[in-house]
Amino acid sequence: MKKPRIAVLGATGVVGREITKITDELGIEFEDIKFLSSARSAGSKITFKGREYTVEEAKPEVFDGINIVMASAGASTSKLFAPEIVKRGGVIIDNSSAFRMDDDVPLVIAGVNDEDLRKHKGIIANPNCSTSQLMLVLEPLKSFGLKTLIVSTYQAVSGAGLAAINELRDDTIANLEGKTFENKCFKKPISFNVIPQIDVFCDNGYTKEEMKVVNETRKILHLDENTKISCTAVRVPVFNGHSEAVDIEFEKTVTPEEVREILSNAYGVKVIDNPENYEFPTTRDASGVNPVFAGRIRKNLAFNNGISLWCVADNLRIGAALNTVRICKRVIEMGLF
Repeated sequence: MKKPRIAVLGATGVVGREITKITDELGIEFEDIKFLSSARSAGSKITFKGREYTVEEAKPEVFDGINIVMASAGASTSKLFAPEIVKRGGVIIDNSSAFRMDDDVPLVIAGVNDEDLRKHKGIIANPNCSTSQLMLVLEPLKSFGLKTLIVSTYQAVSGAGLAAINELRDDTIANLEGKTFENKCFKKPISFNVIPQIDVFCDNGYTKEEMKVVNETRKILHLDENTKISCTAVRVPVFNGHSEAVDIEFEKTVTPEEVREILSNAYGVKVIDNPENYEFPTTRDASGVNPVFAGRIRKNLAFNNGISLWCVADNLRIGAALNTVRICKRVIEMGLF
């Protein structure tokens, strides 16, 4: 198998550091590796596989000879460098929203729609974090026919970056000490609070985050417009790990027992579902590990052929870094670089 020359773009960020760690964990084989960042972070050091690397400033010429770039540096940076990477014969696996809904860019969850990777023209998009964990739960259930999907997300502050993590910590401390605190990352105080807004509002009253779940789900699972999808996205005062309450109406009859059995054998999913003994997944179960955890699987009382369930995952891993590296591994295995 040919070994690629790879690069991590946005290497000093929260997700970039996770990408680096998971690249080691998954045993990605490569000929060479570079760590890239903005001019501000260039020159800093990263230790990887026992060797110290100097972070380089991302400029067009640094992508010469690079086969695969795993990028988590924001949409504007991706839009700037993606054409340069493709022009030089490289493949960019992009964790931003820049290209997700482009018709000629595959939007991929490894283990869900790998065959879409074959359609890439140098750019592969990694879905939104809340969409990512949902796909690993929904894909094994597609055979029952997805008719209606209603998702409510409870999203950790780490999804908004390091500054948001620090704001939750500092706001909580200030609140406990009776001091005032000026929130900057969120429109409302995040400590001891729940904020029903993630990203800006669209004309239809939904936020961009909510519409990402709707549109990305439809694209990844190749669903037509007859499948009704709705989402409410909420920011909660949790440092890491997204949770989702999922209500699904199927075309065919399905029982909670069948869903439990299918998900117990599904790729990337672990079922914890014994509520009588208080066994159900929480964000603490998911933090720092790879599976999407599913539980509270039960018959939905509003739909004839309906199931309700709860799923949680480490949003920095499955929602960003883990899927990015898994895609990289698939691209190498499939010889698509």
